[in-house]
Amino acid sequence: MDRRTTLKWVLAASTSVPAKALTGPWDAEPTADLVSAYVPTVKGYGTDPPLTTIYRPGELWPLTLKPDERRTASVLSDLIIPADDTSPSASQVGVVDFLDEWLSAPYRSYQEDRRIILQGFGWLDRESVRRFRRAFVSLNEADQSAICDDICFIPKAKPAFNAAARFFARYRDLTAGGFYTTPEGRKDLQYVGNTPSRTFEGPPLDVLKKAGLL
Repeated sequence: MDRRTTLKWVLAASTSVPAKALTGPWDAEPTADLVSAYVPTVKGYGTDPPLTTIYRPGELWPLTLKPDERRTASVLSDLIIPADDTSPSASQVGVVDFLDEWLSAPYRSYQEDRRIILQGFGWLDRESVRRFRRAFVSLNEADQSAICDDICFIPKAKPAFNAAARFFARYRDLTAGGFYTTPEGRKDLQYVGNTPSRTFEGPPLDVLKKAGLL
């Protein structure tokens, strides 16, 4: 899949079913202790932190992902947004650090994302062993893609892959969110905002025509 398709799917999936639907056989494996063990005990930062300070990953709260999980995150992010002729891959612009920071935040919605993502990583490895007798990160790209193809679009996923497909949808949203808010991602979108300009000539005529305003 290319990044344009990824972005289209992210926009189409913005009204996806809430994460609470991830129940049932998905939780059959003993992952509850594993997930709860990562819940940060620190408090959140309350109001916005000083915006002029540059924070490094792990300075606001302890991070979640262990080395093997970061490898899984890197591989999966790059399957979703691979490098191409115009931009680097998701992992090359720091998306894994963004995800780790996000999943580690001590707030309820973020903790729910942590549960979904960590259980999803566990499912990927179990499914990889079931199909190919190897962990997900050890598979070649074709075999990794074969698994992802079964869960990359919720409406077409088989019932047995329903929960995994919802995990993939959430992971794809987070990956795209991390990538397209980097300078490289904004450039890939040809986004020209946040750029100082001495003048403003208004929207281009072709844009106004496309919007039906001319």
